[in-house]
Amino acid sequence: MSVVRFVEDAGLFYERLGLSRTAGRVMGWLLAAESGDADAPELAEALAVAKSSMSVALRQLEQAGLVERFRVRGERRDRYRLAEDVFARAFRAKMAEFEGFRALAEQGLKAVGDDPERRRRLELMRDMYAFMMDRFPRLLDEWDELKALR
Repeated sequence: MSVVRFVEDAGLFYERLGLSRTAGRVMGWLLAAESGDADAPELAEALAVAKSSMSVALRQLEQAGLVERFRVRGERRDRYRLAEDVFARAFRAKMAEFEGFRALAEQGLKAVGDDPERRRRLELMRDMYAFMMDRFPRLLDEWDELKALR
């Protein structure tokens, strides 16, 4: 598999997760690029996209906490790289959504009354998200310990 194919597949993958395809391609490029960082014009050229599209994609990635902007002393352009421990940070951000799903299930339980079949589905949803809220923080702590040993 080539890096070009990986970058295109990353674009499709991240697009399914809600980012723009260009933002996903930037993620793929930053993951696979030799230097691991670039300025906006370099990224636009490497990915063959308009500078305006690149600007939108980089803003989206920066706001999501997936990339960070920095400047090398003496240079006039901002550069971009993956945020430190980007995937654990993204996972932690997703964990915040678990409480919303659990609360929605509780609301549904109040709405359906005593109907056993509807309650079963909603209880399963509530209990699964409660389980995830309990277990995922421990998994991330384990990851932090393992990462420190690398």
